[in-house]
Amino acid sequence: MTRDIPSAFAFVPLSFALALATGCAADSPVVAGDLTTTIDTVDGVIRVTNSGTAPEWQLTHVVSIGPKTLRVGDGGPEEFGQVTSADLGPDNEVFVGDSQNGEVRVFGLDGQHRRTFGRFGEGPGEFAYITSLAWVGDRLLTLDLIGGHVWEFSSDGEVLGHRIATGFWGGEPGVDRFYPVAADEAYSVGMVFDGTGNSRAYIGQNSAGETGDSLYPREQPWDRGIRCEYNNGWSGHFYVVYDPRYIGQPGPNGVMYEVRTDAYRIAVTRGADTLRIIERALSPLPVSDEEWASVTEEFETYVRDRPGADCDPRRPVRPATKPFIDEIFIAADGRLWVEVMRTGGNRWEVFDPEGRLLADVPLVEWKEGSVPAFRTDYQITIRQDSLDLDHVDVWKIEKGGG
Repeated sequence: MTRDIPSAFAFVPLSFALALATGCAADSPVVAGDLTTTIDTVDGVIRVTNSGTAPEWQLTHVVSIGPKTLRVGDGGPEEFGQVTSADLGPDNEVFVGDSQNGEVRVFGLDGQHRRTFGRFGEGPGEFAYITSLAWVGDRLLTLDLIGGHVWEFSSDGEVLGHRIATGFWGGEPGVDRFYPVAADEAYSVGMVFDGTGNSRAYIGQNSAGETGDSLYPREQPWDRGIRCEYNNGWSGHFYVVYDPRYIGQPGPNGVMYEVRTDAYRIAVTRGADTLRIIERALSPLPVSDEEWASVTEEFETYVRDRPGADCDPRRPVRPATKPFIDEIFIAADGRLWVEVMRTGGNRWEVFDPEGRLLADVPLVEWKEGSVPAFRTDYQITIRQDSLDLDHVDVWKIEKGGG
């Protein structure tokens, strides 16, 4: 699965991996099967090291919400225009943001439609484009970057409040979205004026309003992937899924989770300070001939679709090994979900808020441009079928192992 990464998330070397070589006082290892977690403290930085095999959890399919037949255009609530976001709310109801229809549609875990609210417009509870939605505390927040609004709703669809969404652009739902990090804490992507210009930022939100916290991702150069010039001045980037890159995402209480994907080492930082390092011992894996053939075929198609393209470098450069990590997500219950690149396909590894490895979980694919939603007992993904029709899948997280 390939998911393009905008320039703000290209990689840079991180300094947090360099200062942990002196003696320390270690807790007793915690062992489940052959899984071992050791917690050390070095110069005030907590280092959590995980090795061995994690217990296996499973994702059990609960329901798919979407068109049940090939007949398109009947207009039923299960026939979506474009699903950008979905989340699980009170009473285990599934809230689905349909940006093409300007609506939030609500379903039960039995797949039955319960109600719909919202419409296109500029008035209270109306949308120009539903970029993202998330349950924060006792209310549903909807992010509309084009309209410049964050609307607050009750579970019944009553408008409870309004906030300004700073930033006016179309947005990519997989990036320009809500980042839930606790039961009553999330971040939205926005623009903050710093006195000299606008800066991209994560803006803290809770059920009472904006928290006043703004976190700034690292400035990243356009140095990842292949840059191609074509059509007398047009330019584009071809990204190779096996290129290492930097990921930075907000976490609870004003921290950032940061990682360079070619090392399984995640830093929890606050400003310039590193608070915690979460490490995982895994063997590096080579990029197979079949995997690399797929990359080169994609690149050849990319160039063929842009006649006269002049690319630098001229072809993808095959790395010696795969990155360890593809994506990271911080769930509202504080757990860290890491999408790990392994032979046979990507998988999840799940960590508790302290950085202890809890489980290995099979990964199900989701629609490009969307992201999964994580709740304590459920995961929600958005899927597109062969007819490009959107479906929302709900999965029960079945915890097993020791």
